[in-house]
Amino acid sequence: MLVRNIIMLLMLAPVILKAQHKHVQISNEVCAVLFPSSPVALWEYRLLNHSLTIPVQPPIFEIDGKNITANVSGFHVSKKDTLRNGVAVYTAAGRLTGDTSIHLTIIFHLPKSNPVLRFRYVLTSTSHHQFTKTNQADNLQYLSLSFAGNITAKEIRLSDFNEKYHAYTPVENDIDDRFFEDGQALMGPILSGTDKQNSFLIAYEHGSQFPNSFLHYQLKKNKQVLLKAVKGNYLNHQPLDETNNYETIWFDIAAVAGDEDMLAEAYRTYILKYITENSESRKPYIFYNTWGRQERVKWASGTYLSSMNLDTTLKEIEVAHQMGIEVYVLDMGWFQKSGDWEVNINLFPDTLKMVKALLDKYDMKLGLWFNPLVAAKSSKMLEQNKQNVVVWNGKADDPFPIWETEESVRLSLVSPYWKSFADKLISLVKQYGVNYFKLDGIAQYAANGTGHYYGTEENPMLERQESYAFQLPIYMSKIIDRVVEACPAVIFDFDITEEGRCMGLQFLSSGKYFIINNGPYYHSYGLAEEWKSPLANGNANIFVKPGPARGWFTRSVLAYDKWIPSVLFLTHYQPDEPRNSQLINIASLILGQNGIWGEILKTSSGGITLFHNILSKYKKVRNDITESSPVTCGEPGTSPEIHEKINVPNGKGAVVIFANAAGSYTYITQNKPSKINWHNDDVTIQYDKKGHAVINMHFQESSAKIIFFGVD
Repeated sequence: MLVRNIIMLLMLAPVILKAQHKHVQISNEVCAVLFPSSPVALWEYRLLNHSLTIPVQPPIFEIDGKNITANVSGFHVSKKDTLRNGVAVYTAAGRLTGDTSIHLTIIFHLPKSNPVLRFRYVLTSTSHHQFTKTNQADNLQYLSLSFAGNITAKEIRLSDFNEKYHAYTPVENDIDDRFFEDGQALMGPILSGTDKQNSFLIAYEHGSQFPNSFLHYQLKKNKQVLLKAVKGNYLNHQPLDETNNYETIWFDIAAVAGDEDMLAEAYRTYILKYITENSESRKPYIFYNTWGRQERVKWASGTYLSSMNLDTTLKEIEVAHQMGIEVYVLDMGWFQKSGDWEVNINLFPDTLKMVKALLDKYDMKLGLWFNPLVAAKSSKMLEQNKQNVVVWNGKADDPFPIWETEESVRLSLVSPYWKSFADKLISLVKQYGVNYFKLDGIAQYAANGTGHYYGTEENPMLERQESYAFQLPIYMSKIIDRVVEACPAVIFDFDITEEGRCMGLQFLSSGKYFIINNGPYYHSYGLAEEWKSPLANGNANIFVKPGPARGWFTRSVLAYDKWIPSVLFLTHYQPDEPRNSQLINIASLILGQNGIWGEILKTSSGGITLFHNILSKYKKVRNDITESSPVTCGEPGTSPEIHEKINVPNGKGAVVIFANAAGSYTYITQNKPSKINWHNDDVTIQYDKKGHAVINMHFQESSAKIIFFGVD
């Protein structure tokens, strides 16, 4: 069994702790935190009504040139708050036994009925200390756990950039004894273990592209796993005193009495409902973004901005409303100059007043595009933040074009500028009624100068560079949380459609991802040198035409849905005729990616009606689809490719089937759906004796079948 003597977050051999020395001070309906009187466990995670207990060993920091184990003889535990999402916040605080001038506080976030416990460590001190790095390397151990016994271990990576799809994709790797024998290091950020009866996971909330690790799980021959800092987690000689504390990133720990699928379902629910207070980012709104249209105009011998104007925008909002779209996003070019982010009155003479009025009429939301790093040469923002300009390899940024707007320079988000940018967004919410912010162009490695929050001249340039990259996703979350604190209804997306961006759990603690545009480029397949296109107009995009091929690539993102809800990975589909292509695009987006773009003003009245009718039914069960763990059969491009999203408690949801080969297919649902259903053409549904739906369908061409359960 996966019990105390098997799973141990311990450096030492497993130790069974006596129950009479434990007392529960933090708990919910399914799990608890205990504080034993023991030198080998700082605290324990316990799954209630089961024998599963996970002792957690103290973190180890290098302070003043010594390894300091954060043992605490006794904790003062208190409940501090209840967050907007119902998560209870507790703290446990005490003095280190080795140095009573150093205080350790553990912050716990615990939902009411979910087994995922979120926690972080905070160090403070009443005297002067410094964090140090022996041999200029991070020396910080966060956690340790054991996979001894009959346990199957797995690494779940989230940030592999797959050039085939030109998108980030999840990867699951089984861990066998060879990995332990060879002392492998694994990036994660999720590591799970199961013996089929019980399952658990540990995860860290950060982000970067594999294999660029800032933390990793170090495997040992005795089947111990140490979660350690790799780089950038702190600075050499970083002060720890009365005015300078140290906060770790957040960690997640969870266990279930069941298999890995049950564990994944619990973690998926946690990411959807409890990791963040920013609940608007979790709602399955339907988005339209102007970039798809702007691209088409550009490649048809126009410019990106030639269709960015009031008349086109008002006409598109009318069509978007008729189709069922709820968030209208003006992409790049709506502004006069970056940094100040004021509306370009040459394009929108009334500063978006008519746009906002029309959106309000239809109960739609306004979204805007931003690159948070840039400020135009003549902007007030740059004038006020000259000291925060990015310096790379000793040289301040030279101005460079921002698409077709004024040249700009980059500002460091890991500096006081972060508050200036956040406050600018708050002012835009109040001034223009913006509900959605798309953040783009944020490369993880942008700065390695001095004078900001990532080092001084005493720190080598490489250390400053890694510190900036490590802190970047943290400060992105700070920006979002500051804005949402003032404006709770705001949604944030982070565009990770290109390589080199900080992909991981950190940003999901505040917002969601804009993950894929058009899929791969010609150069992704070696069809053209460098960034050159073989097409006369220079368009580097391959999959922009109607038909099934684009969906094979964009639906690759749905592989995240086992662990991370698909609603957090916005992807845009196209409205173009013919009808079978429209069905493929509608069927794809309702699985959670929820985006539309392109030249919607060219969509026929019949096409608009098709989108409206199906999306109207989708909206009746979209919350059920969002909450449902996926059941899939076949991968994108196969015939059939099946996605089942049924909310088990009430049987509502959808089954979507794609096929490229003409013929008849049958699918029997894994779950028991509602007896009320709606479907498109050439589909018949019966129910077997156990209540499963038996779906028979016929395809005459590449297309999609959509079945909604709980909707007639």
